[in-house]
Amino acid sequence: MTQDEAILLLEYVVAACPAQRIGEFTPDVWGELFAPYSLDEARTAVLTVAARQPFVAPADVITEIKARREERIELAHVVYDGNPLETGAQSAASRRALIAAAADGLLPPRTPAAALGTADRLALPPGEPGPYTNRVAAARAAVGQGIPTTREGVVNPRAIPCRICQALPGTSCEVRGRRMRDVHPARLDDAKRRAAGLPPVDPDEARAAEDRIRAATAALAAQAVTTEES
Repeated sequence: MTQDEAILLLEYVVAACPAQRIGEFTPDVWGELFAPYSLDEARTAVLTVAARQPFVAPADVITEIKARREERIELAHVVYDGNPLETGAQSAASRRALIAAAADGLLPPRTPAAALGTADRLALPPGEPGPYTNRVAAARAAVGQGIPTTREGVVNPRAIPCRICQALPGTSCEVRGRRMRDVHPARLDDAKRRAAGLPPVDPDEARAAEDRIRAATAALAAQAVTTEES
């Protein structure tokens, strides 16, 4: 909040509480106290405080602002899966940016992924065409971070979607609704192929190869049983 916005906020306070005294240096003090917050959230907090008491103290307004910010963070269920290429400091900065975005109301309330079905987890909000334009990408872009992308010669499995659990780029693989510490082997293989400049695996060919392996295994098992019976 700027000093001019602090003056506007005080005018709002006087309108809500006509009996409240405003001194010569009150705008200066309020400008310093409310510098970390936006005018809109401070004005909303003033209305809430003024509705329950005759005078509006800065401490009461700030307490109300913090309570609403914590509430938005809790409802957003912020989850940052991380990027293997980030340093610890970069990962911490990205998580702080997401939490700040949630507190500012940039990340709307959502249900935790573990409580959703696969189709719900994959669905994007209306108007968002793909994973690289979702709300998390927008929030991380504000601090110079982006959804992990592939780079030539670098194996980063989280930069590509998983063909096993359908996890989107930048998110962890899941098994029965729980996030995995590592990714599915098939996703890692796909990332290695992309880093080496090779085309992605054809799903039909992959399934055919798996069928051949299962058939060969079954044949060996049957042969072993026949040999034991002999």
